Amino acid sequence: MNTDFLSAVSACRHPSWTSRGLWHRCLALAATLCIGACSVGPDYHKPSVQIPESFKEGADWQRAQANPQGSLSSDWWSVYQDDKLTQLIEQSQKANQSIAAAEAAYRLALAIVQADTANLFPLVTTGLSGRRTGVGSGLSPSTGSSITGSSATSTRVTSGVSNNFSASASASWELDLWGSVRRQIEAAKGSAQATDAQLAGERLSIASSVAVDYFELRRADIDIQLLKQQQDIDSRILDMTRASFAQGQASNDQVLAAQDTLETVVADLQSTETTREQDEHAIAVLVGVPPQSFALPEVPAYAFVLPDVPLALPSQLLERRYDVVSAERTAAAANAQIGVAEAAFFPTLTLSAQGGFQHNTLAHLFSLPSRVWTLGPDLAATIFDGGARTAVVHETRAIYDEDVATYRNTVLSAFQTVEDSLSSVNHLRQQTQAFANILERNQQLFASERAQLQAGAVSEQDLLTEQLTLLQAEQNLSDTRALLTQGSVTLIRNLGGGWQWDDTKVSAVAGHRPQSDRAGPAETLDASAPK
Repeated sequence: MNTDFLSAVSACRHPSWTSRGLWHRCLALAATLCIGACSVGPDYHKPSVQIPESFKEGADWQRAQANPQGSLSSDWWSVYQDDKLTQLIEQSQKANQSIAAAEAAYRLALAIVQADTANLFPLVTTGLSGRRTGVGSGLSPSTGSSITGSSATSTRVTSGVSNNFSASASASWELDLWGSVRRQIEAAKGSAQATDAQLAGERLSIASSVAVDYFELRRADIDIQLLKQQQDIDSRILDMTRASFAQGQASNDQVLAAQDTLETVVADLQSTETTREQDEHAIAVLVGVPPQSFALPEVPAYAFVLPDVPLALPSQLLERRYDVVSAERTAAAANAQIGVAEAAFFPTLTLSAQGGFQHNTLAHLFSLPSRVWTLGPDLAATIFDGGARTAVVHETRAIYDEDVATYRNTVLSAFQTVEDSLSSVNHLRQQTQAFANILERNQQLFASERAQLQAGAVSEQDLLTEQLTLLQAEQNLSDTRALLTQGSVTLIRNLGGGWQWDDTKVSAVAGHRPQSDRAGPAETLDASAPK
């Protein structure tokens, strides 16, 4: 290719090239060079990572082998069978400002791709100007001509006044002989794809945050009701203890203990109400509403739903985890930047052409004798830069190595978070069953205690004490169910939600992107640079 390049440049200076055919020959030269052009720098290959065959903690969650095609629904929150939760999450996807910022970042990345792609094409400009110049009577009229830039100037002085009109056009095209522009486009596309994944991640993060805060709020609803019942019972027990103390049947220590028990419940109630109010404020911000104008009615009898979460193979996380995809695409962009840096060692070839018309009268401006033109190739190369280009190459390679390490660490972290979620869910399921058994036994004990009260075998205070134990058992079971439901949300988030990266779809950079990612990204950018 180098021999053809030197021969083509030499041919531009051949005497047989007339001005009439020079531009056509330059275009032919450009086409020849573009066809034979190459892209310097390493071609990208996805970094290798160690992928386990299965999840260590997944046996108790999904006893059968994971389904390789198992996938969560894009509107995964609907499995919790709560219309209010669905409404809040869908509102957050439209109004949350973090999502709006991520969408803006994605549009910026697309604009950068467009700007880099434009560098593959010639730059064409045009202009039209007119001037009228006066000359004082103390100067003798003169006639002359000069050539400035791309146009010739012919000026005639009449009665101390001269007119000059010009129309010009110019074109320049820096040929991408070494793939610098194409590598830059490849890098920009990789960055845009990483930003696309980050946008999907922001959507998933906001949706899961709404769900977790919502279930925490519903947990508080149940706890507030149970704590108020405990407060009423403790108040009655305190009154009974004081009455017994007045009759000499109870000690002052018993009165003090009853007071402490009541105050503890009051303190727990205030803490729980604070938690609910703050959860409500957090949900308001997530859905894009000022907290003072947002309220959720209490649902003391809320029933938590634990959905079945399809567990895919660990290898699927590489496509369903937005952070893994983003890190891998960032590494791809860094690899392309190495080619951009290495291309700086080679000369640049620019084809330029300028032409136009100039005359002292507008009527004769666009005439053949008034035309002016220049055209020809420009070859430029840096001979010495003190090692600046070498330093840039070292810098880009170091950035690539750093991004590869980040990608591999992101994959390991993805496996860890899924294993953590599976472990948490597995143990919370067992805790839920244990607390359910405790509640069942306490219900039997309370029924037995009430029967004994009717038979006169126990006191009313004994029955109230047993009722307190029953209420605490209900609270323990409710809290664990809430944690288990929240844990399932975290598991869904760590599995990538309903999003999946699809690098088989190629769309125009300027294409429209829908607001929803219901079935994954509606469009993706080509991961490879043009060859």
